[in-house]
Formats: sequence, C-alpha cells, structure tokens
Amino acid sequence: MRRSVAAVGSSVFFFLGPGTVAGLVPWLLTRWHMRELPLWAPMRLLGAAMIAAALVVIIQAFMRFVVEGFGTPVPAAAPDRLVVGGVYRHVRNPMYVALLTAILGQALLLAQPVLLLWALAVWLAFSTFVRLYEEPVLARRFGQSYATYRRNVPAWWPRLSPWRG
Repeated sequence: MRRSVAAVGSSVFFFLGPGTVAGLVPWLLTRWHMRELPLWAPMRLLGAAMIAAALVVIIQAFMRFVVEGFGTPVPAAAPDRLVVGGVYRHVRNPMYVALLTAILGQALLLAQPVLLLWALAVWLAFSTFVRLYEEPVLARRFGQSYATYRRNVPAWWPRLSPWRG
C-alpha cells in the first residue's frame, strides 16, 4: 500500500476507532460533567497528564503503521511489514494501552466512576480481540519474526527499556 493511501486510511480510522472509544462513548456516559470532590485537584492533574500522554502515544503508534508498516491499524488494510519500531519497542499493543490510559485519565479528570467500568469493558474487548484474532493472524502472517517479537515485548505492561530486535 502506498504511504499516502495508508495515511488517509489511518487518519479516518483514528477518528472512527479511538475517537469513538475514548471520545464519543465517554462523552455519552458523562457529558464531560466534572463531579466536585474535596481534595480531588491532584487527581484531576494526574488525569489530564494521562490523557495528554495517551494522545502522544496513539498518534505515534498510528504514524508507525504508515511509515514503517505501509498500512493502517484497520485489519482490512493491515500493514505489509511487522511494525516493531517506536512505541512498539516497549509494548506490543500501544494503541490499546494508550486508549485505556486515556479513559482512566478521563475518569480521574472528571471524577466519574462510570468511566472505570467503561475502561474495564474496553480492556475485556481489546484483550479478547488480541488473543482470539490479532495474535493468531500476526503469527500466521509474520511467522518467526512475530514469535521473536512476542517473546521479547510484553502485550500490556510496557517495558522500560526499548527492545532492540
């Protein structure tokens, strides 16, 4: 796939996928209403920092699919090459981890416990999808290179030092 096509496809999916999971649904659940709790200001700051960090990671991960993989995060337009650079050197599922971090950050920023339940539902969906679809497809498509990557890079908890495969 040409990079320009991959870039457009990734941009569209960015707004449809992550935009729905970490934007539209949290808004529907909370209407961005901030609950007032005593002494909650430090939690709001932590939540805002988590959201900002998650956005940086999501954007970097999407860009990797275009630049390194010549594809998109959409399974129907998957990358031609295994993406293992950038944030993918720390964790195999940086987009999913970042989306969960954004939702948890929103829960702290807004003091909305319903977003904790949403984060749990999203994690269950992501982990099921990864285990039942994504990992088997990547193993078939990329063989030994994916097996090596999978052995060295954790799926959900980022390693502190980047993998140098």
